[in-house]
Amino acid sequence: IVVIPRNRIYYKKCFLSICSLIILSSSVSAQYDGYHEHKDDDYLPPVEEFAPRQKGYSVASDSIFTIQVNTDEFGNNIPNDAANEPSLGIDPTNPDRMVIGWRQFDNISSNFRQAGLATSLDNGLSWDNRPPIEAGIFRSDPVLCTDSEGKFYYNSLTSPFACDVFGSEDLEDWREKTFAFGGDKQWMVIDNTDTPSNGNIYAFWKAQLSACTGHFTRSVDNGESYEDCTFVDNDPIRGTLAVGPEGEVYACGEFGATYYVLRSDSAKDPASAVQWEAQTTVDLKGRLAMRAGPNPSGMLGQVWVAVDHSENDTRGNVYLLAPTLRSDNGDVSDMMFSSSTDNGVTWTESTPVNTDNSIDNWQWFGSLSVAPNGRIDVTWLDTRDNPGTVLSSLYYSYSMDGGQTWSENRRMSEAFDPHVGWPQQNKIGDYFHMISEDAGAHLAWTATFNGEQDVYYSFIPFEEDVSSVSSPLSQINGLTISPNPASSNFEISFSSKFMQKAQVTVISSNSQIMVEQSLDIKVGDQQMLVDVTDWEQGLYYVQLQTQHWSELRKVLIVK
Repeated sequence: IVVIPRNRIYYKKCFLSICSLIILSSSVSAQYDGYHEHKDDDYLPPVEEFAPRQKGYSVASDSIFTIQVNTDEFGNNIPNDAANEPSLGIDPTNPDRMVIGWRQFDNISSNFRQAGLATSLDNGLSWDNRPPIEAGIFRSDPVLCTDSEGKFYYNSLTSPFACDVFGSEDLEDWREKTFAFGGDKQWMVIDNTDTPSNGNIYAFWKAQLSACTGHFTRSVDNGESYEDCTFVDNDPIRGTLAVGPEGEVYACGEFGATYYVLRSDSAKDPASAVQWEAQTTVDLKGRLAMRAGPNPSGMLGQVWVAVDHSENDTRGNVYLLAPTLRSDNGDVSDMMFSSSTDNGVTWTESTPVNTDNSIDNWQWFGSLSVAPNGRIDVTWLDTRDNPGTVLSSLYYSYSMDGGQTWSENRRMSEAFDPHVGWPQQNKIGDYFHMISEDAGAHLAWTATFNGEQDVYYSFIPFEEDVSSVSSPLSQINGLTISPNPASSNFEISFSSKFMQKAQVTVISSNSQIMVEQSLDIKVGDQQMLVDVTDWEQGLYYVQLQTQHWSELRKVLIVK
């Protein structure tokens, strides 16, 4: 019996066929490159708490909105747990509906992990942290996608190196499960093009640690079943997939210090065997950076491929991004980028998106996506602001001309220490995940602002003249709401280092403004009492905003 949060008990069912045992034996014999996604430790329940929980981290400014996702039902941080490797899904028919999945460690004294999950119905403004999918079952490497009808798919790795894909249309019921072969470090993508291949699902993974002989599968029946495994030529690993505007499929990865990009035009045809008609090596001036610096036992990010679906002259362009240990200048890790204008056949000379002047700064955990209008977005973690350390901040840059030129590197967060909160693994996961729209970029990522590994959602609005975040936490500190829940009144408390003007706004869950008050803030501790005697029961949002800074909190009113 495995006990998990919210006082629920689940019975763990174990099944392992003779065939699976044979596959596992051959897979384990092929283990050759360090940390693997299989069960090591037994499940440990959450640590018993005695101190009150603190509010989850959130920051809002003109250039980014960030909110912690893995919180309790009151928006509080859950201490002594860990969450990493987040993946994001957004409903294209209703962008208010979002899902983030992650590796959930209920107790950092064990590396036993589950399929963490949170949903949002208000475009990321607030998140509901749900019980793990198949709670009590070891699961890892989450990858989320949505189809063009708004159905969500959650690809989850379990022992022995096999994947299940869970589906949900209403964000409530995740019991739909389909075996999808799979293996370590799998990635998945869905064809949402306006072509006959719409709805096809593709996945690939590391062949050396797999539930089958091969490392690629597809579903041509909207996820009801997955075909037997086949091989991707040249065995690329630690990479991703992308679908082009005509339904062509791209795979990328690294093997033997060489980066590969492959294209399949046949994969979209259910009647055809999958062939990789174009196979190209791309010179990113080094090899994939991993197991060093900020992430000693993990990757410093995976290899990303993305395709332009816009109606511009960049339509069909293919882009590649990877954190690279440079062989030409000795840089420990640059965010290297290359592009192709002929469907992946030839590639431009690679250049770093980051513009720091030191070869000793770590640029890691990059994410790449392309907006419908053709804008390329890149985010990454960067140690340049704290040279000689692993303290990292989130950075962002974009390109409006197919990657020929890039905007100024913009710092989007305060620095955090990636070496704290390790859940019996000396790493903070292996990847982040970003989805771009014309208005900006949605990012699911991990940081340790609370002194532990937590998952965050950020929206980076696109404005060409927005400057970087200078220091959003330096102006106002310790914003709290007490009591919470409240019945007759609650107090807003905070501390300011400066004399400044601010505004407090309280909004109901149906967007009604309940309070809108200007404040002349003095140096030191501040309090503001809000009378809620006549308010209806429900969830409300409290925002404190100055000229250059904003922060959001939630308060629950009960009657």
